[in-house]
Amino acid sequence: MLTDDSTQQDSLRGDQTLVTKEGLRKLKEELDTLKNVRRKELAERLKEAISYGDLSENSEYQEAKNEQAFIEGRILELEQMIKNAKIIAEKKAETKAKDVQIGTTVTVQNASSDDEPVIYTIVGSTEADPSDHKISNESPVGKSLLGKRKGDTVDVQTPAGKIRYEVLKVA
Repeated sequence: MLTDDSTQQDSLRGDQTLVTKEGLRKLKEELDTLKNVRRKELAERLKEAISYGDLSENSEYQEAKNEQAFIEGRILELEQMIKNAKIIAEKKAETKAKDVQIGTTVTVQNASSDDEPVIYTIVGSTEADPSDHKISNESPVGKSLLGKRKGDTVDVQTPAGKIRYEVLKVA
């Protein structure tokens, strides 16, 4: 967890990549796989494609070169993200969070419907996974919830229209 408001504001600027320890581990695993597995596989594909002869009309070669460019770009992107990583700790229930911050889990209810409450964990954009209820601090819902406390209501402009959420719990 970021310790105070100024630290949180500083972390939202610049090229910092906000991640949990688990998120950083996943980024490092992906980088390792690209460097040590995919590069080698691609080198073999290129070697085989070159053996087919005329490179100007060799679709295997062109496809492998395109994939190589993509992989090298992703490696550079991951290296930059890891270099600029700022670890955020996920809040534990016993810390009794007062307001929503990056790393906290928040339970919200759509105030204008009888839908079940939804539990979100606010994370940095690199870890966002809506299917796992991890939403980015930069998403409309995540951004609107930052700084809110239990009992607060917030209006969120979404692609489906404006939704009013009530904060039921912050942990």
